[in-house]
Amino acid sequence: MPRPEPGHHQAPLTPRRALRHLLMTSRPLSWINTAYPFGAAWLLAGGGLDARFWVGCLFFLIPYNLAMYGINDVFDYESDLRNPRKGGVEGDVLDRRMHRTVLWASALTCAPPAVFLLVTSHAALLPVLGLSLFAVVAYSVRGLRFKEVPVLDALTSSTHFSSPAWCALAALGVWPTAAGWCALAAFFVWGMASQAFGAVQDIGPDREAGLASVATVLGARTTVRLSLIGYAVAGLLATCTGPITGWAALGAVPYLVSVARFARITDASAAQAHRGWATFLWLNYAVGFAVTLLLIAQI
Repeated sequence: MPRPEPGHHQAPLTPRRALRHLLMTSRPLSWINTAYPFGAAWLLAGGGLDARFWVGCLFFLIPYNLAMYGINDVFDYESDLRNPRKGGVEGDVLDRRMHRTVLWASALTCAPPAVFLLVTSHAALLPVLGLSLFAVVAYSVRGLRFKEVPVLDALTSSTHFSSPAWCALAALGVWPTAAGWCALAAFFVWGMASQAFGAVQDIGPDREAGLASVATVLGARTTVRLSLIGYAVAGLLATCTGPITGWAALGAVPYLVSVARFARITDASAAQAHRGWATFLWLNYAVGFAVTLLLIAQI
């Protein structure tokens, strides 16, 4: 059964409450997941600590996440009402009165840094950043809803997290090396595996709300096993990134161990996968720290 709608009793929507909604819908716990790829790729490609670096990091830290998650929360409202994990660090259940505000805030905060980067960077950034922002919108909005097309949902979600690194390289006009391509491919496959596993926990509320996903179509057990394959492939690709950074392949191990716990899950017990997702959120920090040390050694 869906929970009562936020604002059902029409509590005043004060500026403080509105700001809290904007903050929660942007998922602060996940901000680093998009700013880090931009910053790391920029520095590894030889970029300096100039204005473009700081504006790019800030753009992918907050405005980009507000747009990505905020747009999703607006158009997933009916599913979120039925989802017990929403309403905290894993996403807001937006008061209906906030929907237009979130959409406007997303556009208005993204536009200035995006324009600055486009004006001051290599021309290659235009199609890459355009693809990145298109993926942010297309994943959720009515008429596109890529998140409801199995496989395309995982591809689009992974683009959300991988494209900041592509943007950094494009802004500098740098083409990846062979090792760089392997790193980008490993990160992209990791993102697909993560999106697929994350969808498993929402099978119940998504089906109640009439939403499709890779997990609702393929089922919980098949989706978890595909996620395991994805993490394994990401690890193998990471071994090709160099003698030092190749050790990042070991970062796939904790994800494999965590997700393997749910290899026999069923659609009826799909909500149990939330325990694995909670682990995933903190694994990102631990594995990210280890990878950072390898990148520093590489530089």
